[in-house]
Amino acid sequence: MTNITCDRAGVHVQFPGWESTMTGLPKLSIPRSAIRGVASEQGWTSEILGMKSGLVISGYRKLGTFRHPSGVRRLVSMKRGLPLLRIAVDRAAVGFDEILLSTDSAESIAADLRSDVRS
Repeated sequence: MTNITCDRAGVHVQFPGWESTMTGLPKLSIPRSAIRGVASEQGWTSEILGMKSGLVISGYRKLGTFRHPSGVRRLVSMKRGLPLLRIAVDRAAVGFDEILLSTDSAESIAADLRSDVRS
């Protein structure tokens, strides 16, 4: 399962084994200065994410890069039954507009990051 940690530098995401193949990344570091918004949600989102490069097991798992018709580019690692961490980021710095991650720590990571979010 995707490993998510947060420290003073930012959020660090590691995609082990086959997950790195689906996302095209073994890891991603999101500097706090690149975070534009953060929220935690009770479960995964049912919104239309767009065209995917990765894996979707309907109703259970979404993993990969999704591009919405509006142009929004998302990195997604969602698993049904887990809280969702939603991070809006500076695309120029990170390569994505939004990061969606399922983790039991969603609320605590979001709370930690909220104090640093620039408007």
